[in-house]
Amino acid sequence: MGITHGNGQYAEVNGLNMYYETHGSGRPLILLHGGLGSGEMFGAVLAAFAEHHQVILPDLQGHGRTADIDRPLDVRLMAGDIAALIDHLRLDRPDLVGFSLGGGVAAATAAQHPEKVGRLVIQSTYLRTDAVYPEILAQQGQVNAAAAEFMKETPMYELYQRVAPRPEDFGRLLDKIGAAMAVPMDLTEEVRGLQVPTLIAAGDADMAPPSHFVEAFALLDGGQRDGGWMGEGRPKGGHALAILPGVTHYSACDSPLFPATALAFLDQPQP
Repeated sequence: MGITHGNGQYAEVNGLNMYYETHGSGRPLILLHGGLGSGEMFGAVLAAFAEHHQVILPDLQGHGRTADIDRPLDVRLMAGDIAALIDHLRLDRPDLVGFSLGGGVAAATAAQHPEKVGRLVIQSTYLRTDAVYPEILAQQGQVNAAAAEFMKETPMYELYQRVAPRPEDFGRLLDKIGAAMAVPMDLTEEVRGLQVPTLIAAGDADMAPPSHFVEAFALLDGGQRDGGWMGEGRPKGGHALAILPGVTHYSACDSPLFPATALAFLDQPQP
């Protein structure tokens, strides 16, 4: 899982001392990890992304090597961190690829700052809390500091203990993630208003049903008509949808289908 090669740096953004790594070269791409993870989640797929792209791999607020600050975990606030990182690194409209929580942050960044973003890939990110399977919502309702003891055998705990500036803060992170998930989330309007070409992607056995991601695609004018011989009926903004076969929420970051599908979308000729 480890992918650190000593190239990690810190950027001061919005009062956050944000850790990030840079891998590869080419058109810049910011890769955003999921909740309770870090950039190291992408160990199995990073080489594919970095083969032809400069991949910037941040650790989001309170995750990995980025210490928490006195602020809720909110995708709209974390989007401001990514916009500030883009400015800090003087990147020219990088593509954003986000998984799960990172997809929400990526979508919010593109919604708030379309002029700073090239293309967008949202992988395994549900737009509304009520789209998630009830049993998953029940599990999410049990995420708090008291659960830390039960998570000591998990990869998330092991990673946090190994890399976090304050390993003792794991319970605090669980509390903040739990509090964030307890607030009903709805990114519908952000996605409906996206002005950058966007790929909605999910596993075929993800945290929400495939129909939810089809619904998200419809917000972007997708799935409304036949695409036509010349693609003239495709969504006007260059948007696309992918349901990855044999992929769950928990296997997406290890599946070669994730970078293959994302890169096929990112690397097509610009509209």
